[in-house]
Amino acid sequence: MKTSNSLLHNLLQAVPNLRCQVYFKSSLTALSHAMEDLILVGVDKPLVIANFQQERYYLQETRRYQRIAQRTDQVYVLAAPEANFKKISEPLVAIPFHPEDALAQEWHLVIIGQQYSACIVCQEYASPVDGSSLDQARQFKGIWTFDREVSIFAAKLLMERILNYRPDLAGKVEVAWQRYGLTQVNSERTAENRVLEIDARLFTDRLVTYLQNSQYKQLKAYRTITKKERQERLINTISTAIRQSLNPEEIFAVTVKELTQVFSPCRCLLYRYHPTEKPTPIEYEALADGLASLKGKIWSLAKHPLFQTVLSQDKSVAIADTTQDLGIQAYPELSKQLQAFGIRSCLVVPIRYHQKWLGILELHHCSLEPLIWNDSDKALVEAIATQVAVALIQAQAYSNLETLNHQLAALERTQSNLIAIVGHELRTPLSTIQVCLESIANEPDMPIEFQQSMLQTALADSERMRRLIQDFLTLSRLEGGWMNWQIEPVSLQTCLDLVISSLKRSQADRTLPSIVLELPSDLPLVLADGDGLTEVVNKLLDNACKFTDSKGKVTIRAQILNAEERAAQGKEKKSQMIEVIIADTGRGIEPNQLEAIFARFYQEEGFMQRSIGGTGLGLAICRQIIEKLGGKIWAVSAGREQGAEFHFTLPVAPIP
Repeated sequence: MKTSNSLLHNLLQAVPNLRCQVYFKSSLTALSHAMEDLILVGVDKPLVIANFQQERYYLQETRRYQRIAQRTDQVYVLAAPEANFKKISEPLVAIPFHPEDALAQEWHLVIIGQQYSACIVCQEYASPVDGSSLDQARQFKGIWTFDREVSIFAAKLLMERILNYRPDLAGKVEVAWQRYGLTQVNSERTAENRVLEIDARLFTDRLVTYLQNSQYKQLKAYRTITKKERQERLINTISTAIRQSLNPEEIFAVTVKELTQVFSPCRCLLYRYHPTEKPTPIEYEALADGLASLKGKIWSLAKHPLFQTVLSQDKSVAIADTTQDLGIQAYPELSKQLQAFGIRSCLVVPIRYHQKWLGILELHHCSLEPLIWNDSDKALVEAIATQVAVALIQAQAYSNLETLNHQLAALERTQSNLIAIVGHELRTPLSTIQVCLESIANEPDMPIEFQQSMLQTALADSERMRRLIQDFLTLSRLEGGWMNWQIEPVSLQTCLDLVISSLKRSQADRTLPSIVLELPSDLPLVLADGDGLTEVVNKLLDNACKFTDSKGKVTIRAQILNAEERAAQGKEKKSQMIEVIIADTGRGIEPNQLEAIFARFYQEEGFMQRSIGGTGLGLAICRQIIEKLGGKIWAVSAGREQGAEFHFTLPVAPIP
């Protein structure tokens, strides 16, 4: 059976002076519980009629109404038909209403006793939250009163609905009508007599208790929602930073800043870490005002045995109170260190990726009160550590890929240069040699002086080819680490004399610029490989003579570097160094090319337009040899036609 009109509608028609108000569900729950407590603590045996809409009432209120039913035999509960009514015991009576009945949208609680009466009649009409996702925010419109006349009228209307659904309850309903005076209502009662005696303090206390409890739950829920929102915002911020940048420095800076705001007041540290490596100074830190900074300091908390064992198992270390923790108190130095920086609580989280150590993320709670790190806090920081680990791996992969691309591009350029230069450098002397030999072979009557000239030309070009191939082999062995070094004390004076003498013999057919030696008489021996040093001096001196005309000058100087000069040049070795300078007055070098000239296959002019031969490997070989011997090599020039200086350093041989 279905009834179309709502109880609220009928009640407002019968009592026009009633004024409806709006109630949230939490308010109706508090009012209902306060009214029910009047029955549980009192001695009256009232009539109780309750309808909790489609709230699946039996899931929450069954035990409460069974206790009420022990106080009075007139308890009627209207509820959704899918409830399990078979378990309801007497004297509580359950009435299932039709799902389309208007009662399904209403909330009723009517109590008629000898000492008091009260009723709630409301109908749900709106919810400020889409889909009513927040249950306590649902809204009801209706009346709540202690007025006996209104309560009795509401009880009569509900009793009629009950008889419509359950005619078998006619006898029980008749008893209620007679016992509680539902047969007539004295409309002439004064307003003072409409509300009978009631313990107002008891009702108020119960109501306030329920309201405060509801408010506490809402506040707790709000705090939980706020915390989750803050955590989600933090993860989103860091994830966005990772997506927008592959720069680890930017990601680290954002991470420590955001974490400090979430766990304020605190200090947040993020640093690279590996158990087998020495600790490095703290680079990334964010901290609240007034806290001492650890940036730039050596901080080895993760390396302490108390932490290291747990961290190696990819687990976080959470200390709620460093002043009371027995593990920390067992290490007085550690306890003193934590107290010095005001660390009351700490959380240490490893940053690892597939068992690979990347770093450590630390949170220091620096308040007077300790902080108990709950599971959600640890899960949040661990999730951020995972994001940072992924970001580091991505950045490293990108860097490796970028480096590989540069290497591939350089390799491609090298291959192109190799093919072009070698093709040109080999084809030219081969052509000359072939022409000379063919001329001698085809013209046996050629004058002897012409034959000698042809042979000299062929021999010179064959020597040129030999040196070219030798340079390729030497550079390949240097870069592959296949050179056998014989490091020993070597006389720089003897080496220079040998190279100058050899150069003058090989260049006897041309006029060389003047070569001047300006070496101190007390120059000590250098620690080097004799063949390697000779190769370097020979190539540098050959270059100087090649780019300087016969009227020019080449000067060779040497000096012992003192501590101040070596510090200015960034030298960190403790051994004493000798600096050798080969200066010329030749064509000079553009300042922006002073580093490029040491690259392989570097050609100041295009290889097809060069006025001076060469493969561009000489200076690359010199740099490889000098660096293998523990020194440095560099060039200095003011520009075109300003001459050039080539400097290299070598360690001084120790005195026996």
